[in-house]
Amino acid sequence: MHLSHLQPFSKQPLLFVTTCTAGRRPLLAAKTSQEILAEIWAKSATLDGWYVGHYLLMPDHVHFFAMPNIEAKPLAAWMKGWKSISARRIAAASQTAPPVWQGDYFDHFVRSIAAYRQKWEYVQHNPVRKELCLQSADWPYQGTLHDLNPRFAG
Repeated sequence: MHLSHLQPFSKQPLLFVTTCTAGRRPLLAAKTSQEILAEIWAKSATLDGWYVGHYLLMPDHVHFFAMPNIEAKPLAAWMKGWKSISARRIAAASQTAPPVWQGDYFDHFVRSIAAYRQKWEYVQHNPVRKELCLQSADWPYQGTLHDLNPRFAG
């Protein structure tokens, strides 16, 4: 989906984020987990000021690109919030005892279109490298919620 109102945010940072499940349990590569996360992230644009673009769920971790609007919650507060909500829902859906997520996460500022493309290409091939599918396009647990339309100076 293209969100033309994101253009004023072009000076906001674009982040590449990775976070893992607690104990690296394989809870995420499931339709229900994907639906839960996509719903929460889609709502976070309005509720928290964070837009999630491309994402890919592996069995025990998730990678995604995110961009805040000018009035967004701090990254740490946003991460804690969506992890808390999704943990309850994923635990119930998968009949798994908490915790669902590790407390930490890894974030990296994306500084160029080339770096953005390189990161996404690498992430898309994770399921192929792990022999979960033959082609990255075949992996069902990926998508794009918002067109972040990254622009970089220079």
